[in-house]
Amino acid sequence: MELPDRTTSSALTTVEFTPGTGERAAELLAGDPRAVFRRLLRDQESEAAQLAARRIVHAFLPPPGEGETSTEDVSTEDVVAVVADARARIGVLLDALARHEPAHRRAAARERAVIGQLGGCWLDTVSSPATQPAIIVNRLLRDHLTLKGDGSPQRSVHHVRHRALEQDGIDLPDLAADAFLTAARTRPLTAWHACFHLALSRVATSLLPEVVGAHYAFHALAVDDRLAGVPPVLAEHGLRATLAEYLSLTATSPRGPAERARLRASVARVVELELEQTRLLVELADWHAGRSVHSRVADIVARHAPFAGRQHGGVTVRGQRLTDTFADPDLDLAAFLDELRRSRQVKPLPTGGCRLLDALRFGGPMFGIFDEDEAATLAEWVALAQSGDRSPIEIDENRAGDDAAARLSAAVAAADPPHVRFADPGLPDERETLYRLVNVEHFPNLLPLARRRALRGLVDAEIMFTHGARGRFTDASWFDYSPEALAARVDRVYWEKLVEPYRPLTEIPGREEVRFGQADLALGNLIDGTWAHRIGNVGRYRRASDGLLLAIYADEMGRGELAKNHLTLIHQVLASMDFVLPHLRCPEFREQDQLSESHRQYESANHQLSLSLFPDTFYNEILGYNLGIEMYGLGQMRMNEIQRLRHHGFDTAYEEAHLTIDNFSAGHSRQAVDAITSYLDDVRRDLGPSSVDTEWRRIWRGYASFAYFAEPQLMAELTDTPVADAPAENANELVI
Repeated sequence: MELPDRTTSSALTTVEFTPGTGERAAELLAGDPRAVFRRLLRDQESEAAQLAARRIVHAFLPPPGEGETSTEDVSTEDVVAVVADARARIGVLLDALARHEPAHRRAAARERAVIGQLGGCWLDTVSSPATQPAIIVNRLLRDHLTLKGDGSPQRSVHHVRHRALEQDGIDLPDLAADAFLTAARTRPLTAWHACFHLALSRVATSLLPEVVGAHYAFHALAVDDRLAGVPPVLAEHGLRATLAEYLSLTATSPRGPAERARLRASVARVVELELEQTRLLVELADWHAGRSVHSRVADIVARHAPFAGRQHGGVTVRGQRLTDTFADPDLDLAAFLDELRRSRQVKPLPTGGCRLLDALRFGGPMFGIFDEDEAATLAEWVALAQSGDRSPIEIDENRAGDDAAARLSAAVAAADPPHVRFADPGLPDERETLYRLVNVEHFPNLLPLARRRALRGLVDAEIMFTHGARGRFTDASWFDYSPEALAARVDRVYWEKLVEPYRPLTEIPGREEVRFGQADLALGNLIDGTWAHRIGNVGRYRRASDGLLLAIYADEMGRGELAKNHLTLIHQVLASMDFVLPHLRCPEFREQDQLSESHRQYESANHQLSLSLFPDTFYNEILGYNLGIEMYGLGQMRMNEIQRLRHHGFDTAYEEAHLTIDNFSAGHSRQAVDAITSYLDDVRRDLGPSSVDTEWRRIWRGYASFAYFAEPQLMAELTDTPVADAPAENANELVI
């Protein structure tokens, strides 16, 4: 691979799923779009979710037709003009929305909340072993870090927007909570829009042109920032520079015309969706403004009735117990309100007020149930009823966006993306496994095998719980967790195994021996950072440990700066040794014969790749693996390697970068410890001290799985050694 990496899209087209995935994806997509969103948000690890995502993207954004890719070119100016025109049209709609009273604007802000929380999610996985160190991916990574608060979840854009809603009086649970869309009162059309954003984030590596187009259009329109009256999170000039760079890169790409057409289609679709979404917000505000007080009260009753249960005891309205009334699935709200306004609950009391409103006040049985807007609406309705109004009660149904949502539902149900195949993955060898894991968006049928492989590697590595102290660079022997015990262990490993053994080499191996040594380690270096590349995905970026892991991954990728990207550095080192290699994503890599033929090196790389694909299932293990790999970069081994490389005039940038960035004082090694202690502090607070032991055991076997592959000499000695009894009864159950 020549540097810089100018890739602009995946060369692969076919996507392989195991037989039966189509039915599971269809089940996931069936029904209400709000249920689809919840399931898709929860599941970032299964084949069914991957296929469902592809079907949603296809429904929203079918690929260009034959001939469409070459009928006209696409320039930066053209795209900017299209988005600028839409921005002006959206501005007119937002001005109309601004003229509404605060309660109606809050309704619109609540509706928009899920889109604002998702903004930029398509960048969550765009940086991957298949795409790094591509120029365009590193540009996108910089924006991704900005959106993620540079590794601080509380500064990330979705947390900032969540707090802004709270300050505006809109209290919503976390995006990942089942109740989020219900609390936000999300319309089906908005839910489908949210599903599209989320689906694109699931297949971003294989849809790079679409991601670049969507990213520019969405953030240049900046609907969420304009609604909040704040400066754009991402400046338009920076977005435009990324767009221009990508279009420039496609000029020399063999798929350039198709890539530009795909980008143009993505821009047009996102513009259309944001216009449709803004029109929906205005329509919703207009509907709220035009509603009768009867309709508003009916909405309040409908929202709270399912939770009333038996709380009303013997309270009756015109002889009917409220408990029985609210239990009726066919409750006629208009008839109920007519009965209620005639009941004694609404009649004025001699002391003032009425039973209904008194129940809402402090000390009343319904105090705190209704928010400020709801309580004001109920008071307005009671005043109207007490005035003697007996006009017919008509309830306005909210149909905002439903016609468009129905069309999208039909499109998703009919979606049949091209190039999808259903095939058993078989039992690929280690080289083929590496190729498919790197390109896993095209081989999701490998996911079940990858999960089993990761679990097997973790269980096998528990041999190190007993014998790990004999490791040359690691010590994965078991110990009971406390923050002090962890600090003592890593301190001892650092000094006794990594630093104190260092002595400058008195004899330097020959040139070919040094080349061979680098070739033996290069495979692991070529997937640097992979273990954490899916940390921080939308819906699960909340904990301090999430931010620390994401920040470490970002550092490994140079935080978007190509010159500092560790994959750029290792390719530089290999080039200085005259190794000419294809990228890992290329089928030719399976045939290369310049790097190590060691079966164990491929097993190690495939273990790390497999682990990384399951950031929910193996979160604890990733924390432990992270500690092992970050400490491995310190001390004797790297310092001696730098001496060898310098002697023969080879590039030392990769080794030097790790020796500094992984430092034990404040670098990745220290951050890895902090991530573990922070996570276990959260566990202790949330689940209690007894849960810490179980969570810690999983973390430490993640560390052990790194040591298992990093200590080949020890493992050779232990080949015939039986695995000692594990501290827990059943290791396999710990990850389920």
